[in-house]
Amino acid sequence: MIKPLAQSANPLLASWAGPFEAPPFDVLRPEHFSPAFETTLAEKRAEIAAIAANSEPPSFANTIEALERSGRNLDRVAAVFFNLAGADSNDALEAIEREIAPVLSRLSSEIYQNGALFARIEALRAGQGGLGLTDEQARVLKLYHIAFVRNGAALGAEAKARLAEIDERLATLGTQFGQNVLADEKAYMLALETPEDRAGLSDSLLGAAAETASARGLPGQHAITLSRSSIEPFLQFAARRDLREKAFRAWAARGENEGPTDNRAVMAETVRLRAERARLLGFQSYAHFRLDDTMAKTPQAAQNLLQSVWTPARAQALREADALQTIIAEEGGNFRLAPWDWRYYAEKRRKALYDLDESETKPYLQLDKMIEAAFYVANRLFGLSFVERTDIKLYHSDARCWTVKGRDGALIALFIGDYFARPSKHSGAWMSAFRDQHKLDGAVQPIVVNVMNFAKTGAGEPCLLSFDDARTLFHEFGHGLHGMLSDVTYPLLSGTSVSRDFVEFPSQLYEHWLEQPEILRRFAVHYRTGEPMPEALLQRVLRARQFNQGFATVEFTASALVDLDLHLEATPEAIDVVAFERSTLEKLGMPAAIAMRHRTPHFQHIFAGSGYSAGYYSYLWSEILDADGFEAFEESGDIFNPALAQRLRDYVYAAGNSREPDAAYAAFRGRAPGTGALLRKRGLAEAGGERG
Repeated sequence: MIKPLAQSANPLLASWAGPFEAPPFDVLRPEHFSPAFETTLAEKRAEIAAIAANSEPPSFANTIEALERSGRNLDRVAAVFFNLAGADSNDALEAIEREIAPVLSRLSSEIYQNGALFARIEALRAGQGGLGLTDEQARVLKLYHIAFVRNGAALGAEAKARLAEIDERLATLGTQFGQNVLADEKAYMLALETPEDRAGLSDSLLGAAAETASARGLPGQHAITLSRSSIEPFLQFAARRDLREKAFRAWAARGENEGPTDNRAVMAETVRLRAERARLLGFQSYAHFRLDDTMAKTPQAAQNLLQSVWTPARAQALREADALQTIIAEEGGNFRLAPWDWRYYAEKRRKALYDLDESETKPYLQLDKMIEAAFYVANRLFGLSFVERTDIKLYHSDARCWTVKGRDGALIALFIGDYFARPSKHSGAWMSAFRDQHKLDGAVQPIVVNVMNFAKTGAGEPCLLSFDDARTLFHEFGHGLHGMLSDVTYPLLSGTSVSRDFVEFPSQLYEHWLEQPEILRRFAVHYRTGEPMPEALLQRVLRARQFNQGFATVEFTASALVDLDLHLEATPEAIDVVAFERSTLEKLGMPAAIAMRHRTPHFQHIFAGSGYSAGYYSYLWSEILDADGFEAFEESGDIFNPALAQRLRDYVYAAGNSREPDAAYAAFRGRAPGTGALLRKRGLAEAGGERG
């Protein structure tokens, strides 16, 4: 048990007077969090009780705005804690996380199931026409009402109690799932002990493997971990097939290794409880519940999209597999293409088709230059400027930060970039915030963070990225801009607080600028010579953009279909999730040489919390918007078209959840999206296909 500190000594409970009023990371310690949570939870409960017990008739100010102001100290503590728990965890933080997750769920249930509070909101909704609300206020009221109903406010006492039990247990299970995956990732290391073990690996990959080994206590050696930025390039270049298989099997088995970190029972209970939760609220399945307030509206709509892409993608992937099998045969191989072979032979095929391999492009894709490129695009589109700060203490020595200003020089945000993999960091890449923007009681400027897991190189050596890594950086920075450019009054509407199948639109759209010749000519420069990428190489890179898209689309779409089908089960009382995964893939005709992008035992999007549960399809749904949306810039003849950029900022990046996503997109684009651009982007349709 963490020993509480005296409140006066706790920096989480004091004013933050440093630059940008950023959290005082340099003095924070794990033992500060439990007492800070205890104090701020009590404050929040008292504030909610006062709102519910207010003897005055309900008004927007004394009910909705009061709710928006409640719990600010708790929000501040929770934002710091959960960002650290994801990006720089340790045993003490993990213990607190397990302890606090059900407590916060309990508080949420208390609020949403408070009958007096819901009665005030119901009264405001009933009399909304006479309240004289602004459009933003009306939106906030509507969203509060939806949130209360979806969290059981309209249920009877018995059902409310059961819903609260379910939510508390789900919070515990989600935390356990994520910590189990992190534990499996931290526990694994593949040492590359001989020159034969390292055959085929590039100098940059060997440098990263040496840094990994050093960080794991093996100086002078080389090692691969289960971080995607470590293992994927290993699978792509390692000549030893047996080591590729060994590494791949460990990667695929995360969360399914028996013992205390095995997630199979966690998944089964999670799926059962989610289905029960949905039934309590009157929905046919958990998928119906989740999609009811999204752009898709129904599971059928999401399935239709996924199936429309699955069929051509699978056909393309099978053609790709045949081509890779041919390469194996030509080299004298006497084995069938397996998942641990695909990346290796695809790299050989890319070299053959486009005279292009990753080792040729990586020297031109320096991390620092790609950060600079992302900033440059933000400047051209939105007039933003970035100044690095070294006077703000951050939570880890690898993290960096910049102040962000607008065209008029006014301060807009603080941006933190945390780019390198380490054992204390959960895998993947994400955007989050230590503070959200709002203007309820004066301007509050956001503190936004991008977290990635690039392989760190040795001292003095630049971090070189694959093209996929660079795309990930642009993707997360697109999310970051969604948080930084937010310009709303109410916290509920701030930044990325939008529908799950709309939230990926701003981030995926931003990826397009990375692939523009103007950007690559300027920022893709050799890390040693400073010379720009040769034009012939640049053109080969652009021609290869649709290479291996059958594989990429199949591994994603299979994950999305398994997720959706799993959560369409109305009564999964005795479900074996791994067996369900296997059965679903068999029905789909999953190519044997391709694995899901995220197998269920480590599918953190859907099990380490409910963020993308029954919603992993949303990346593809948003891709309809991003492909169609970027075509607007291309059609204008100017990828930085000022009028389009202004509409994009006003109706998407700055607007938060202030309007329905369909309306937000139409306000930017001038019409609803069409699916033709998506299929063209992935090379799954003829270029003359449907537009609009």
